[in-house]
Amino acid sequence: MKRWTYWAVAAVIVVLAGAGLWKQQAARQAQQKAVAAAALERAQAPLELVATDVVSVRGQRIALDVPVSGSLRAVDSAMLKARVAGELQGLVLREGDTVRAGDIVARIDPTESQARLRQAQQQADAARAQVDINLRQFNNNKALVEQGFISPTALVTSQASLESAQSNHQAALAAADVARKSLQDTVIRSPISGVVSQRLAQPGERVAVDARVIEVVDLSRMELEALLSPADSVRAQVGQTATLTVEGLSAPVKATVARISPSAQAANRSVPAYLRVQTVAAGSALRQGLFVQGLLHTGSADALVVPLNAVRTDKPAPYVQAIRQGQIVHVPVRTGARSQWGDDTVVAVEGLERDQQVLAGHVGLLREGTAVTVVAPAAPAAPQPAR
Repeated sequence: MKRWTYWAVAAVIVVLAGAGLWKQQAARQAQQKAVAAAALERAQAPLELVATDVVSVRGQRIALDVPVSGSLRAVDSAMLKARVAGELQGLVLREGDTVRAGDIVARIDPTESQARLRQAQQQADAARAQVDINLRQFNNNKALVEQGFISPTALVTSQASLESAQSNHQAALAAADVARKSLQDTVIRSPISGVVSQRLAQPGERVAVDARVIEVVDLSRMELEALLSPADSVRAQVGQTATLTVEGLSAPVKATVARISPSAQAANRSVPAYLRVQTVAAGSALRQGLFVQGLLHTGSADALVVPLNAVRTDKPAPYVQAIRQGQIVHVPVRTGARSQWGDDTVVAVEGLERDQQVLAGHVGLLREGTAVTVVAPAAPAAPQPAR
C-alpha cells in the first residue's frame, strides 16, 4: 500500500512540473510574438520628419561664379645679374629697400675692364697710325703713276695695303667698343622702380657672369594667375571682375581679368587666366607670394537649386534623398554652379523637378524604400484671456 502511494505522489509531482513548464514556455512564446508584432508594427510605421528636415527644389537665378586661387605676383619684376665676372662692390641694399629705375645697385671691380679698354684703345690708335702711313704711300704712288715714273701695279698694291689698314682700324675700334661696353657692365643698375625682395650676393664676393645679385619687384601692379578648367575657361572673358580674399586681409579685394592664355597646359589641361588686382584699395598690405582665393563672376542663369549639404557624395555619383509617394528614393543628380542664399550655399542640380521634396543634409542616410511622413509643426496655443 505504501508503495502505490509513493508512485502516485511521484506521478502527481511530474504532472504538476510538466504543466508548469508548459505554461512557462507558452508565456515565453506569447511574449516573443508580442515583441515581434511590435517590431513589425514599428517597421511598418512611417518615419516621422519635421518640416525642417525637408527642403523643396526651387528655381532661382544664381551667379555663375568660378572659384579661383593662387599666389600673388608682381606684374613687373627684375632679377639683377652680374654681366661680367669679378669682385662685387658697393652692394648696400637689403630686402625691403626701395630703388628707382636707373639707380646704381652695385659695381663689379672695374680694374680688369679698364685695362682691357686702354689696351683696345691703344690698338685702335696704332691701327689709325698705320692707316695714315698707307694713305700717304697711296697718294705718293698715285702722283708717280700720273707722272709715269712707276707702273700702275704699284698703285694697286698700295691701294690694297690702305684698304687692309682701314679694315684693321675698324676692327680695333669695334674691339674698343666691346671693351667700353664691358666696363659699363661693371655698373649694375635697376631697370625698374620697386622694392628689393631678395638679396642673393654679398659685397666682396667674386661673382660669375649671370650670377644673381638682387631681385626687385614693383608692388604697384599685382596679378593672380588662376588655372581654370576647360569648362570654366569657356565662360571667362577679359574684363570680368572677381572678388578675392587675400591671406592676412580682412576686407575683400577686387580684381579684373587682364588676359587669358590661348593655350592649355599640357600637364593638366588647365587654362591660365591672369587677374589684375586693385592694389589701391588694399593699400600697401599686398605682398608677392600671398595666397589668394575667391570667385570670378562670369554671369548668371536660372536653375533649379537645393542646399549644398542635401547632395550626398558617398556613392560614385552624387545623389539626393527624395520623397516620392511617402518613401525615400535615391535620385542621382548632376551638380552645377554654386551660389549663396542667405547663410546657406545652394547648388544648381539637374535630374530633379521643381518643388520636389528632398531630405536636408542633417537628417543622415536613410535606406531606399523607407516610409516617411512629414509632420506639420504644432500650432501655438491661443493666449488665455486675462481674468
